[in-house]
Amino acid sequence: MGRLVAIVGRPNVGKSTLFNRLTQTRTAIVDDMAGTTRDRQYGKVDWIGKEFSIVDTGGWVVNSEDIFESEINKQVQLAIEEADVILFVVDAMNGVTDLDDHVAEILRRSKKPVILVANKVDSNDWIYNVPEFYKLGLGDPFTVSASNGSGTGDLLDEIVKDLPEDDGEEERLESIPKFAIVGRPNAGKSSIINAFIGEDRNIVTDIAGTTRDSIYTRYNKFGFDFYLVDTAGIRKKTKVNEDIEYYSVIRSIRSIEASDVCILMIDATRGIEAQDVNIFSLIQRNKKGLVVCVNKWDLVADKSNESIRHFEQTIRQRFAPFTDFPIIFGSALTKQRIFKVLETAVNVYHNRNRIIPTSQLNTYMQEVIGAYPPPANKGKYIKIKYVTMLKESIIPTFVFFCNLPQWVKEPYRRYLENKIREKWDFTGTPVNIFMREK
Repeated sequence: MGRLVAIVGRPNVGKSTLFNRLTQTRTAIVDDMAGTTRDRQYGKVDWIGKEFSIVDTGGWVVNSEDIFESEINKQVQLAIEEADVILFVVDAMNGVTDLDDHVAEILRRSKKPVILVANKVDSNDWIYNVPEFYKLGLGDPFTVSASNGSGTGDLLDEIVKDLPEDDGEEERLESIPKFAIVGRPNAGKSSIINAFIGEDRNIVTDIAGTTRDSIYTRYNKFGFDFYLVDTAGIRKKTKVNEDIEYYSVIRSIRSIEASDVCILMIDATRGIEAQDVNIFSLIQRNKKGLVVCVNKWDLVADKSNESIRHFEQTIRQRFAPFTDFPIIFGSALTKQRIFKVLETAVNVYHNRNRIIPTSQLNTYMQEVIGAYPPPANKGKYIKIKYVTMLKESIIPTFVFFCNLPQWVKEPYRRYLENKIREKWDFTGTPVNIFMREK
């Protein structure tokens, strides 16, 4: 089930540092200069077996000289509207400011679960400043230090407690593939959905999904049987001035998390852009299957094989190191190859659920390992003795048992993955490779 947490607050309170701490990455740029974060950052957090998405927003500012002020504020408001839980970060060193009061007023009106986070409590000396934040009317502040990690465990416990629980709908839909149509604005998402569904809607039904915005549309024509996963559109006309690019990513998070396979739409007339790479990264982080559909191919003048090869090569280079996914050139408007898109998505779904018998796996992989064993480390040789495939994993997962698992480096893991892909068809789906001590 898709669950989204948004980090909000005024500039320079440590939102990006907290984002990096919770996601255990260094994705967000951290600097002492206020207003560093303008582009959104998205990440995944796994805590005590519960996963959720998290978004870092720019600092809320009013009447500043920053030319990006209005755009940042619109995106913060959108994050508040779309999130399931909001982390309101304040600075324990500086105390309550007028901007904190302004943000707190907006959050109190939002009716969303809000967790007040008093950051920069790097030592016990700053704890005495924390009671001042009770006047914001948002409950007990959680004292944390994003820079050294203190207090973040208790904060994560509170976050997962406030996240919505699974209502069982996902289990009921589990046996049927779920495909999400994602992409940046005007890439043709709505057009291809309309082309799939057509006019004959009597065999298509909409079922409310497990998340607040996900909609499952049952499609069972022409031998296919799956759910198209989409999210509700902009609900109020007053929201049409929202940042469309940012809104598309927020919607994509919801759709991606609710799906098995994502059909990523790319506009052939504009080529691959940064937003396409952002959405691809979301698909990868959520470990979903992938089919790339280059739409509006009917509008491209040069349709030669050389042009197709160049386009494919560019896409794979931008999405590297994961390159084993299908790319289909078509047109939602003329319905060129759109059913090929569906057939390919079904194949990727089957690849995602493929199980390799242990005996076949070991027979093949022992030959592969014998031909190119892991490099020796400090005079010690790594011996891989056995491999098995986990049956209950979300994506294909292979566990190799060896004597020194900590010394098997990433290049050799990629070699093993590539050999597995050469032998068995795992096109479109990510693969996990783990090393365990025998």
